[in-house]
Amino acid sequence: MRRNTRQRDAVAAALAMSTGFVSAQSLHGQLKAAGDTLGLATVYRTLASLVDDDRADVLASSDGENLYRACNTSGHHHHLICRQCGTAVEIEADAVEQWAQAVATTHGFTDAHHVVDVFGICASCA
Repeated sequence: MRRNTRQRDAVAAALAMSTGFVSAQSLHGQLKAAGDTLGLATVYRTLASLVDDDRADVLASSDGENLYRACNTSGHHHHLICRQCGTAVEIEADAVEQWAQAVATTHGFTDAHHVVDVFGICASCA
């Protein structure tokens, strides 16, 4: 775990106040609007470190941009995400875990990792 710095605390706090997943650029804009002088590169580095420390989740949007949100669960997990409003729910996916391990083993792979996020329309948006 990294030590907390003013920059890390500012990014983590802004991320915690965001609803759903947010881009680094959007988060940077929020910080700037609040009067913070953090640079965009610092925001990117800090978000990456928060992901590494299991304090933030990251997913790739349909256009390949990384999106982030404050993480409520430590360790590996999956999300159900609304395509309209961005609401995200952390979900259990034991069947996915077993399938991923079986596929890796069948093909002679070890130390396999995977990313699975399920996208749909939430009840509020439907």
